[in-house]
Amino acid sequence: MTDNNKTHYRKVLKSDHLGIADLEDFQEEGSSLIFNIKFVNQERGARVAGKKIDANIAYFHETIKPLVLNATNAATMRKLTGSPFIEDWQNIPVQLYIDSNVKMKGEIVGGVRISPIAPKVQQVITPDNSKAWANVVNAYKRDGNFDKVLARAVVSPEHQQQIIDEYSS
Repeated sequence: MTDNNKTHYRKVLKSDHLGIADLEDFQEEGSSLIFNIKFVNQERGARVAGKKIDANIAYFHETIKPLVLNATNAATMRKLTGSPFIEDWQNIPVQLYIDSNVKMKGEIVGGVRISPIAPKVQQVITPDNSKAWANVVNAYKRDGNFDKVLARAVVSPEHQQQIIDEYSS
């Protein structure tokens, strides 16, 4: 039996917050582990790992569990945003990773970390962004394809087809 067919022991432990097992699932699906923090709340008496604690908790735009920001991840957020205020920690793209060297109570347990390097997020171009949209249309007219545009930005297949249809007629 390969490791891919085995069940990780952490999967049975029900957690309301993001943990290593969750990131492993995303990695198995091929995710880049880049997510967008929608906002951070300071919560008093939050239930985390069966205990009530006061914590800063990050909520994401994507449909994933919230992340409890320990001191290390909070310090990383401060560096990424340039602000010590959690109200400024919103709409921030972050890349998460598993750090197998995280210690808790002197024991190495591993944990979820926020990368101190801001992820490169490609611009999503839609007709609502008239200048960028015009550049995409001009690139298609010039090149006959979207290759150069898609190397730097995201244009949905539907919007690509819209440009092709408009240019063809």
